[in-house]
Amino acid sequence: MSPSSDKEKNVKINVESVKLSTIWIVNVFFKKYHTEDAPDMMESFSQKYDSLLLQYEQEDVTDLSNLYRLISEFMPALASVIQPGMEFDGMCSAMVDMFNVTLAGVKRRMENKIRRPKDGPVLPGSDKSINIKYFCTVCEQSFEIPEDMKEKLLNSSEKMEMPKHHEKEMEIRIIDSAKVSPDGKIKADSEVIKSASELMGHSKPKVNTFTADMKKLGNIFPDHPLLDEDDIGEYLQVLSVGIDIGSSTSHLVFSSLTLRRERSFLNMSNRFHLINRKLIYEGTIIDTPLINRYTIDIDAVVEFCEKEYKKAGIEPEMVDTGAVIVTGETAKKQNAAEIVRRLSSETGKFVSASAGPNFESLLGAMGSGVVDLSRKNESTIMNVDVGGGTSNLAIASKGNVLSTSCINVGGRLLGIDKNFKIWRIDEPSKFLMKELNMNYQLGDIIPEEDVRTIAQEYAKALVEVMRSQATSHIAKELMMTDDLDFSIPIDEFSFSGGVAEMIYSENKAYNDIGTYLADEIKVLAEDYKLHIIEPENKIRATVIGAGSFSLSVSGSTCYFDKSILFPLENIPVINVNIQKENFSPENLEKEVNRAFKRFDMQEGKDLVALYFKDPIHRSAYYLLEFAKAIEKALPNSIVKNMMIILIFDQDMGGSVGIALRRETSIQNNLICMDELDLEEGDWIDIGAPLYSGQAFPVTVKSLVFNKNKNAS
Repeated sequence: MSPSSDKEKNVKINVESVKLSTIWIVNVFFKKYHTEDAPDMMESFSQKYDSLLLQYEQEDVTDLSNLYRLISEFMPALASVIQPGMEFDGMCSAMVDMFNVTLAGVKRRMENKIRRPKDGPVLPGSDKSINIKYFCTVCEQSFEIPEDMKEKLLNSSEKMEMPKHHEKEMEIRIIDSAKVSPDGKIKADSEVIKSASELMGHSKPKVNTFTADMKKLGNIFPDHPLLDEDDIGEYLQVLSVGIDIGSSTSHLVFSSLTLRRERSFLNMSNRFHLINRKLIYEGTIIDTPLINRYTIDIDAVVEFCEKEYKKAGIEPEMVDTGAVIVTGETAKKQNAAEIVRRLSSETGKFVSASAGPNFESLLGAMGSGVVDLSRKNESTIMNVDVGGGTSNLAIASKGNVLSTSCINVGGRLLGIDKNFKIWRIDEPSKFLMKELNMNYQLGDIIPEEDVRTIAQEYAKALVEVMRSQATSHIAKELMMTDDLDFSIPIDEFSFSGGVAEMIYSENKAYNDIGTYLADEIKVLAEDYKLHIIEPENKIRATVIGAGSFSLSVSGSTCYFDKSILFPLENIPVINVNIQKENFSPENLEKEVNRAFKRFDMQEGKDLVALYFKDPIHRSAYYLLEFAKAIEKALPNSIVKNMMIILIFDQDMGGSVGIALRRETSIQNNLICMDELDLEEGDWIDIGAPLYSGQAFPVTVKSLVFNKNKNAS
């Protein structure tokens, strides 16, 4: 290989990922065209490829030279197992196309045409890599132009006289500063990226039956379809529904979500990221139907949702994913879990099944729009979603939710009609009345003055925990979760939820204390000089968050048994403490056992998702060792044919799944997913696979049914 330039030394390439992808493709190619001989052929190819690359290990010191070597030695390695001919040429031609995608990406990096997110936007006039200079055509040197002269040259519409060099008038050139040497001479363009054809010594033949088939590489290896050079990203349209069954109201929204995956041969499996959300239907808002104070009217809710589907012109089978969120006081009803199951089964394919108080706070902040706003403004905003039964607080800073909390403060905790007759008293209001020496029962007439006093106490408790940790007796008793983390100063406050509609407008509620609570919150916010801003969405914030932002999507090289029925719900995530540094088959078996014990769970009895953070080097040897170690670590699960769920934070789900299927007795009920950011103690729902089975919608959540702290 030629001597390395500075740029070649600095460019970072994941050569190991390219090699793994190459081996995967060759492996599936062998299986398709040489079924019986595929294992022996693959072993011969891998050994030959490794031996060829090993010869130049000392010589190839940069990532680029390693990549060049990987490409140039592919044909000799393939020739060791396949005779030259149509099949050989077709495979090489397909690999030329794929390697060229990688090389095109490297070229863009070296030419600074790829700007990483951390670089930020390029402001007009701030990109110093492009500049105008005087240029002498005799000595081929460039010279700086004084700034005042630059301005004249750029703004003048008339021809200006240029200074001379070597007795010849110089020209104006637009110069890439990266290509100008310190002495002012233009650098020779020695950093041209070679093509795959040049490196492999292979000229692509005319298209024949075989090469046409290879162009449909998705038929051979569906997780790694062939890319054209200009195919640098993929978009996925998903129809999502969010259903919120709240303490006061219930409603749903349909959203069209656009997901994008940046993909190249250099990195074949990136996660899909949500890049755009469009509300396509905002349904009717109804009072949450209850049979009594303890029971949700499930039939009425299901009927309501069915009518909303019809109004929107959407059939359940059209929905790709979504979430049912049972929030606030309604989540404490005795049949809350049942309503989630009914809605999940009767109205589409759902991911999320419930919302704990912290998860609800997260959804409220995201659905209100303040998380995006904090990112755009590089600020810290607290969103307070004040609903019927609870107020959910979340601190968003620069696009990330840092802390969440929840307190029993809401407009429907005390229900009164227009004549101040009490028709509903929830437990937090019973507690508060006792603290205020009040004694009212259902059916009593309560004076407006006492209604205002109760609302005042609720507002005081809420604003107290908005400003600091709960210290008063009432605030402590009303808290449902831990306090917020106030280590970062709050720049602004926003309100969402049903009560927020009355904080920002003159809307009034006539069947509960929502209006009084909104008035008292406004007074206290003004007293404490809180900087209040109005969010994009208010009463629909949580349901928008549920339908749009509860969705995470796995990487696209997952592996799963196609007989598995989705969704899979309420799966605990337990972390297996294995990394590259401490991996051994014996250690993995030991750490899996420890992981089960930490959660008081039993291997072979409890269904869990085992989560690994970069556990091994992704070579064929380590994949084989890892697969066999997993088999030894889960003997009871295998005997009972239980579901085995393995999740990785990096791109290795597909390769692990293939290794397990090929090398172990685990032949079904297996799911291997990757590129998910999880924590031990999370619970997840896994939705039906998207995109021809290449990616899974996942919601990370907490369970809440009858587990919340109740005021007493």
